[in-house]
Amino acid sequence: MTAEIIYNGDLRTTCTHIRSKNEIITDAPVDNKGKGEAFSPTDLVATALLGCILTTIAIKVEEKGLDIKGATGTVEKIMASNPRRIATINMTISMPAKGYSESEKKLITKIAEFCPVGRSLHPDLDQNLSINWN
Repeated sequence: MTAEIIYNGDLRTTCTHIRSKNEIITDAPVDNKGKGEAFSPTDLVATALLGCILTTIAIKVEEKGLDIKGATGTVEKIMASNPRRIATINMTISMPAKGYSESEKKLITKIAEFCPVGRSLHPDLDQNLSINWN
């Protein structure tokens, strides 16, 4: 089992990771009757996507003797209606200034396309990633 989720009322859940006991609170977003005081479930999907991309890159480049420690990212989720769903996820990664070669940049960009979360999302969802190489 991965997690236990408790519905607390007021459109809020507490999600507990079974192994670590870490918790995440979710709220419905303000545009869908919620308070927006915590990540919404769809915020977590977008956030998980960029987290997965960074993690996947780190795993693969480490095998090549590279390090991306210090990389940062931002993510924007855009919702659609009829049906209500995530339509677009815009992401930007800022890589640390480490003088990556053109072949390393191509490798990192290619790895980003193959993270498990991204490959698990519906193909109609637009996933837009830009990488700043500083």
